[in-house]
Amino acid sequence: MADELLSQLRQYAQLMRLHKPIGIWLLMWPTLWALWIAADGHPRAQVFIVFVLGVIIMRSAGCVINDFADRKIDGQVRRTQDRPLATGAVTPVEALILFVALGLIAIALVLTLNRLTQLLAIVGAVLTVIYPFMKRFVTAPQLVLGAAFGWSIPMAFAAQTGEIPRLAWLMWLTVVVWAVIYDTMYAMADREEDLQVGVNSTAILFGTADVFIVTLLQLVFLLGLLLTGATANLGIWYFASLGVATAMLGYQFTLIRNRDPERCFRAFLNNQYVGATIFCGILLDHTFRVIPPG
Repeated sequence: MADELLSQLRQYAQLMRLHKPIGIWLLMWPTLWALWIAADGHPRAQVFIVFVLGVIIMRSAGCVINDFADRKIDGQVRRTQDRPLATGAVTPVEALILFVALGLIAIALVLTLNRLTQLLAIVGAVLTVIYPFMKRFVTAPQLVLGAAFGWSIPMAFAAQTGEIPRLAWLMWLTVVVWAVIYDTMYAMADREEDLQVGVNSTAILFGTADVFIVTLLQLVFLLGLLLTGATANLGIWYFASLGVATAMLGYQFTLIRNRDPERCFRAFLNNQYVGATIFCGILLDHTFRVIPPG
């Protein structure tokens, strides 16, 4: 009995993709960027804890509802055919119950924050729920994913300062562009199978111009990061981190230029290190910032 329970819990953990934390990191890093910038390097402990837990919970909930929406498709795609809903190890009803449970935990967390953050959380929840279904109706569902993955930025500013400055929206737009970049790389690895099952993606939309467009978007992403640094009055540590991030983006170009699925997936994974590098720049900048006397 205990072994069966443990086995089922492992299936639930796989459904939440806890064994593949890449999505947590891609959601976590922009959240931490925003918390540190909004709080001038000193986020409140309670806000920090709520957002870190919230990232893990909402990413897990997003994976559950995504697999529920794709349960009849995943079995036809080589990379996703072993997911618990596709194999029948978890039933659709169990998945929905798990999604609701995660949602209730997220609600409990957000209720500890101010009213503006709570209102923004409603929008974030809607984006989380609708994204998996957009792949059937929207030619560029990565835009919806980007909106969802960047939504923690205005929420972080609201939680920390009680308002949403233009800087927060600049950072949100920058993360939307970043999400389109890395999720296009992800979709390039699955393009042929997505075409067969009828799922939309920017990799399909961009066609043979995919590498060129992704490269242009990388330049827009870097411009957004430069404007963020200038607007937030960040210094040399931050801009040095952008130099390292630029080199990483160049490395990603070398991976995707021949459109090899495995190398495209490696380029997608590399973005977690881009996010970490930028956060290190923000953290170091606030840690070693020289405050003028008087």
